[in-house]
Amino acid sequence: MQEKGFYNLNTAGAESVVSTNKVLKNTYMLLGMTLLFSAITAGISMAMGLPQGAALVLMLVGFGLLFVVHKMADTSKGLLAIFAFTGVMGASIGPMLNHYLAMPGGPALVMQALGGTALVFFGLSAYALTTRKDFSFMGGFLMVGLLVAVVAMIANIFLAIPALSLTISAAVVMIMSGLILYDTSRIIHGGETNYIRATVGLYLNIYNLFIHMLHLLTALGGDD
Repeated sequence: MQEKGFYNLNTAGAESVVSTNKVLKNTYMLLGMTLLFSAITAGISMAMGLPQGAALVLMLVGFGLLFVVHKMADTSKGLLAIFAFTGVMGASIGPMLNHYLAMPGGPALVMQALGGTALVFFGLSAYALTTRKDFSFMGGFLMVGLLVAVVAMIANIFLAIPALSLTISAAVVMIMSGLILYDTSRIIHGGETNYIRATVGLYLNIYNLFIHMLHLLTALGGDD
């Protein structure tokens, strides 16, 4: 009986590892496709020369689609929903990218932000995957930090304080970096078993990391 119980325990453990690896594989595959799709829609948005007002509308649409993705994540329509969401989010940053690219040295700044975002994401993901550490303890702190950052961003729309804007971007870069560790850890340890929801989480981390890193680099370069 003991040997049978030990065998069942090992079997369950092996199945858990296989399941986790499958979620990881599907998540990174879908993440790569959605990021590519976002890049394409961002390029189309830039070529069309969409105004900032259109970007705001697209952001609001994207916010609504985020709820749709989470609602449909367990159905076959979840894939369509996530591509609709990431496509809209990609298009929404077209006007912002055109703004930065028009600056002196803008193309170099955008490339630095892209490279920095990739470096942070791959570095932290590799660390979480290699060490297999459980970063779930960071969840509460990161959520509070994110809430404070959002409130500060809304307040700064009216205050328009450059120093506060820079501080917010630095804070968001740190928070998104922590969320990459947290979300990757959740997948590894079975906290997230739906690869569509896992992809959305990592996508938003990368999306916000890139935007605020670009703002930081521009501000530190003296062009913003």
